[in-house]
Amino acid sequence: MELSAVDRALLRALWRKLGDNVGVYTTEALERTFLAFPSTKTYFLHLDLRPGSAQVKAHGQKVADALTLAVDHLDDLPGALSALSDLHTNKLQVDPINFKLLSHCLLVTLARHYPGDFSPALQASLHKFLSHVILALASNYH
Repeated sequence: MELSAVDRALLRALWRKLGDNVGVYTTEALERTFLAFPSTKTYFLHLDLRPGSAQVKAHGQKVADALTLAVDHLDDLPGALSALSDLHTNKLQVDPINFKLLSHCLLVTLARHYPGDFSPALQASLHKFLSHVILALASNYH
């Protein structure tokens, strides 16, 4: 399930189109995740998880920054995301299933905002990319 040249081109084009709004969409995806999968709130009990809260927006921006870093380092996702993998594995002890749930909600969010652009090919490329990100983040789990 390697990212092909076409996958990479589609991802980079999408990220250019999202521009400065990546954080807006990752925040919406987080809010969707918390509402659709309440068990994901377990790791955020110390935050105000109401939709639109400053704390959810701040974490949404962290997710956006991580995904942008990943898009910028498609050839070395494990290396680019190693610090985040270590954080989520050893310090936060986040169950990797939560990355999959967030990934699903991000796909739904982007499809909702970009219905004309969200072709089956883009969906497949984005799904492959997010799967690679999840593998990189979960690489430190035993």
